[in-house]
Amino acid sequence: MKISQADGNVCTVSTTPKQKTVNSGESKIIYLPGTDCIIKSQASLSGYTSYRVGGAAEWYVAPRNLETLQASLEYAKAHDLDVTTLGAGSNLLVSDRGIPGLVISTRHLRYSYFDHHTGQLTVAAGESIPSLAWEAAQLGWEGLEWAVGIPGTVGGAVVMNAGAHNSCIADMLVSAQVLAPDGTLKTLTPEEIGYSYRTSLLQGGDRIVTQATFQLQPGADPAKVLATTKQHKQHRLTTQPYNFPSCGSVFRNPKPYAAGWLIEQTGLKGYQIGGAQVAQLHANFIVNRGGAKASDIFCLIRYIQHQVQEHWSILLEPEVKMLGEFQAMC
Repeated sequence: MKISQADGNVCTVSTTPKQKTVNSGESKIIYLPGTDCIIKSQASLSGYTSYRVGGAAEWYVAPRNLETLQASLEYAKAHDLDVTTLGAGSNLLVSDRGIPGLVISTRHLRYSYFDHHTGQLTVAAGESIPSLAWEAAQLGWEGLEWAVGIPGTVGGAVVMNAGAHNSCIADMLVSAQVLAPDGTLKTLTPEEIGYSYRTSLLQGGDRIVTQATFQLQPGADPAKVLATTKQHKQHRLTTQPYNFPSCGSVFRNPKPYAAGWLIEQTGLKGYQIGGAQVAQLHANFIVNRGGAKASDIFCLIRYIQHQVQEHWSILLEPEVKMLGEFQAMC
């Protein structure tokens, strides 16, 4: 079984005594034993990604708690299914051909605890980063103002070391709880996670982030923290395209350059393949102008890489994670 990090029905532990299978048209629904958890076959993933593109998951499940997450892994292991973890579906491009194996959505793993004695915030993997930023600001807790525009969940942010405004997850993470393929839990420090710019040792690995603890600074004036948070949000709204679906920044910045600057100077703003376009407002964004396919976005990414390398001798490295098969699409 292989696990990849990356809405629908949710599930919890119940008293259901046995596995049950129900056929619904061409799809199949499986009830896991001991839970009210359903695993659906051929579930479209386009509604679960910020790009609004992508094919179907061979199997799809959305646990609500740790026990049903573990049960889902047990099912995958028993049926020799590869596992792909899906959070909010931002910073992600799912192939039009879909994803084989079992896709586990962690977006319904939600809880948060603000410890006023330590200034630490412990949250489940499915919690929204922007929502946490607003909640912390309202309490007068500093440290998350920069994250208000990060369109993702805690799990994905921990895995990819999400960041903005010269801050990132690695700066504030105390520890992360991860679930191994064999169902065991382990708590990792930032050093064990091995952070670097927009990546970590968890990326591409087989462990699933279940929760994280962050160090914040309580005791500030909520009005002051809210004002700073609003400034960061307004900056994102005025400098980045929010009027069309996107995945956020497509490429990592190749220091000392900014990827968006290189793309803009290459003359690619507004360049379009199918329904996918290099955004006019910010060249490091590719937007779905309507009706785009994952293949359109993928081919535009490859075209940008080729053109920038031709002009600057720099190969841009994608920040967006690609799931599924993309070969020979362009």
